[in-house]
Amino acid sequence: MCMLKPKKGRLLVAEPSILNDDAFNRAIVLLTEHTENNSVGFILNKPLSYSINDLLPEINCFFNIYQGGPVEQDNLYFVHRIPELLDNSIEVANGVFWGGNFKQLKKILNEGLLEESDIRFFQGYSGWDKNQLETELNENSWFVAENDFENIFSNDEETLWKNKLLQKGGTYKLWANAPSNINLN
Repeated sequence: MCMLKPKKGRLLVAEPSILNDDAFNRAIVLLTEHTENNSVGFILNKPLSYSINDLLPEINCFFNIYQGGPVEQDNLYFVHRIPELLDNSIEVANGVFWGGNFKQLKKILNEGLLEESDIRFFQGYSGWDKNQLETELNENSWFVAENDFENIFSNDEETLWKNKLLQKGGTYKLWANAPSNINLN
């Protein structure tokens, strides 16, 4: 079986063995950067209980904010599919872009020109130093999967992790249907 390597645009899928880590338990992380010195990504399936308007009242938009990861949680980040509307967007892969001109973004949001399936906001990010991600992969904390979703922003975050486990198959199928609190099993 061919094991995928981390690469910008691929997904890190938390192994079922990550039980005691609130940030990464059942997490799907989109890698937005992967070099020999570091990796950066955002957790796609951990919505928070507030919107962009709660953090920035001058923006008349109520899109959810997601927990991007445990690093720099006082910062707001975004990943999107609208590079033609935002200068300085950085392509991740497959029509997904990271960042861009925030002044332009505020204007577009206030004008109601975006759908929630065009963009996702994150509080904080997930980051790994040189060799840290490789170590975690070798310890079976993660497996790498292709980002084969047509639109990662319109997927149901509650089934995202489960669906990736079902795609992987084998014993992962058993874990895909396990309750999030295994004590309830």
